[in-house]
Amino acid sequence: MKYKDYSTDIWNRLNTTLDQVLKEDSSPVAAFDADGTLWDIDLGETFFHYQIDNKLVSLPPHPWETYESMKAENPQKAYLWLAQICRGVKLEQVHQWAVEAVKGQSPLPVFLEQKKLIDLFLSRGVQVYVVTASVKWAVEPGAEILGLKKDNVIGVETRLDNSGEITELQKGLITYRQGKVDALLEKTKGKLPFFASGNTMGDYHLLQTATHLSLAVSAASRDDKLFKTEYELQQNAEKFGWLAHRFV
Repeated sequence: MKYKDYSTDIWNRLNTTLDQVLKEDSSPVAAFDADGTLWDIDLGETFFHYQIDNKLVSLPPHPWETYESMKAENPQKAYLWLAQICRGVKLEQVHQWAVEAVKGQSPLPVFLEQKKLIDLFLSRGVQVYVVTASVKWAVEPGAEILGLKKDNVIGVETRLDNSGEITELQKGLITYRQGKVDALLEKTKGKLPFFASGNTMGDYHLLQTATHLSLAVSAASRDDKLFKTEYELQQNAEKFGWLAHRFV
């Protein structure tokens, strides 16, 4: 699929604002949501399907339906559960599974304009973070394809035991809605992002936090379950004067 490029106006505003910010801060922060914002796929759910299909972890009968039901009732609990099902597995093994899951989607449907923007930010000393409600481990391979490191990904995870195996104990915050902002600020020691980008109302708080520029993006079709929440974020972009872009 061919994705629509940013307008000249968006690039002008991005470059002008970046020049301005760098005069005051040599290492500003930029934050991006992951799924639907950096690539046209949900890597968290893709990884879960990979685990189901390959029978990699212990799961209840009808695991996808269990997850969907849990998410409808309590999204935070559902997102944490997707990390908890990896209990008893070495983190290195989960990392390898995640890489294989992403390879199965090759080539990853990256929004090239977002990659160009990240490349620009990195070339000029910006600290770039991917803040996702998905399991951190599932998103890391995608971030690495964009030139980032595992440490640049802030997402849902659980603690490791002394042997390096994953446990059921929550580690850090659940990075959903306001939790994305709180986890980012924890990582940056309170430094606000000058720029933030997301695609759904789950990213609303993150975009509200940006000090200079917010970019609401969208790629969902009208019959896509994401369309309503992406459209609502686009409406907020118009209301608050944020940048807005439809990839398709």
